[in-house]
Amino acid sequence: MADEQQANFNLKKIYIKDASFESPMSPQSFLQQQAPEVDIQLDISHSKIDAEHHEVILSVTVTAKSDDQTVFLCEVQQAGLFQIIGVPEQEMPVVLEIACPNILLPYIRQAIDDLVGKGGYPQMLIHPVNFEGLYQQKVMASQKPEGAVN
Repeated sequence: MADEQQANFNLKKIYIKDASFESPMSPQSFLQQQAPEVDIQLDISHSKIDAEHHEVILSVTVTAKSDDQTVFLCEVQQAGLFQIIGVPEQEMPVVLEIACPNILLPYIRQAIDDLVGKGGYPQMLIHPVNFEGLYQQKVMASQKPEGAVN
């Protein structure tokens, strides 16, 4: 019991790893009456930096289209440097794919809203994300035997 280390979780830094905004239809898109269809894609990646530090990247891509033409495309990779000590290896995916993205989400929401707004478009609000549910879906998908049909 003396060797057991208490779990320790610290946020060291939050930063934008990559960001881009494209508006190929401007200024014509500002004259359209119909609101574009918006698609939002989300991804989580993480890497071990050293024995105690992990980088977690929450990536969001927002694509707005009108009549199959891209009105705007906004991509942001919001990253965090986390110090994680004393968490058992089998529990690390939960920390890296649920706890860390929950911390990064408000920052990426703000970054996307800023870029879209500065591009001349209305406010872009990213809805809250259930990272626990996404993680459970990922676990369930990885447990399906190859060739299984939904």
